[in-house]
Amino acid sequence: MDTQLPPTIDPAAAHRWQSLLVYPSAWLHEEVGRRMQERLNWIKLEPQAWLHVEPLRGGMEIHGRLAQRYKDATFFLDIVDEKHRKLASKLIAKPWWAPARWKASKLVVADSGAESLPAESGFQMVWANMALHMSANPQALIARWHQALAVDGFLMFSCLGPDSLKELRPIYTQQGWGEPAHTFTDMHDWGDMLVAQGFAEPVLDMERITLTYETPERLLQDLRGLGRNLSPGRFKALRGRAWHQQLKQALMYHLADPYDNGRLKLSFEVIYGHALRPARKLAIQPQLNMSLEDMRMALKTGRLPVISKTRPE
Repeated sequence: MDTQLPPTIDPAAAHRWQSLLVYPSAWLHEEVGRRMQERLNWIKLEPQAWLHVEPLRGGMEIHGRLAQRYKDATFFLDIVDEKHRKLASKLIAKPWWAPARWKASKLVVADSGAESLPAESGFQMVWANMALHMSANPQALIARWHQALAVDGFLMFSCLGPDSLKELRPIYTQQGWGEPAHTFTDMHDWGDMLVAQGFAEPVLDMERITLTYETPERLLQDLRGLGRNLSPGRFKALRGRAWHQQLKQALMYHLADPYDNGRLKLSFEVIYGHALRPARKLAIQPQLNMSLEDMRMALKTGRLPVISKTRPE
């Protein structure tokens, strides 16, 4: 695994995307959130407190579904941008959201990971829908989520995989337009990063979703809601009207399916994952003096008690 993954994301562009208000949530994000919610049936733990990462982008509709699923739980919002927090607060303040059970999150930190969450914030679940593939520093983001979880808490996440937008890349290459999007990270690399940041028992799977569009304009509108091109190799200046028309013509020529009334087809690889925060493993030391009661406690909690340490003579 390349420890610098993802190497094709421009941090400045990623920061601009974080501050851009895009609402309502993209249809694909809401649909992926619904499919991710179905995977909660595999998990027996009922969270008493859970953290929702960037719900405006991840899906306010799915947020409502989760709030109904865990009616007795307290949820917190992890939102970077101030205007996003204000809008989310207004939306959640509707009566059917049961605002008495909602608390404004104080766990709002930068995506860079420069500021960290309090150790073991006590959440039993962190929910992060379609966020990882837009982060310039996913390792730091995963580390924050690990830090926010209580022992035996779990992370639920989804993101785009490397086969996403595969129909656009040959078009851009043929036209000499650079990259249409940054490179998306492989499922196996996400698993390695989860383990590297302290998660245990990661389970990942993927599926391919194909969306169809009547016109190039509708396709481009949908893409703007899903994200931005964060590749350092993207065209850095503004495109003109002539290029925009050329793009639409290329989309019609390459993506139209003659067997489906000429509808334009675009593929997305969606990765789903969940992982646990395990108890800390016992530290190995040269020699330890431990009573039977201390040994039982250590095996039960996974933590060493305060004991004396002796060194060999």
